[in-house]
Amino acid sequence: MAAHESSYNTQATNYNSWDGSTDFGIFQINSRYWCQNGDEYSSNICQIPCSDLLSNSLSADVECAKIIAQDSNGMSAWVAWTSYCQGQDLWQYVEGCGV
Repeated sequence: MAAHESSYNTQATNYNSWDGSTDFGIFQINSRYWCQNGDEYSSNICQIPCSDLLSNSLSADVECAKIIAQDSNGMSAWVAWTSYCQGQDLWQYVEGCGV
């Protein structure tokens, strides 16, 4: 999923002009719902500043992604999941990870 969301770029940001939000980091986590990005309104469900999602340390990204995955929309919160991953054989990405 990260390959399609950010090309594995931990510092990726993408502005969404239709609602004024921005997607951040390797998982392109959205500022409207999941993190706080300065002045704009955010639910900030992950309780983190969006800037925490732009470091090479993936701790904040992974913790927030786990919260998103447990939300009622689950993995469907990511367009890349529904477009490229859902229903596909993803074994190559998790082989050797103990999952």
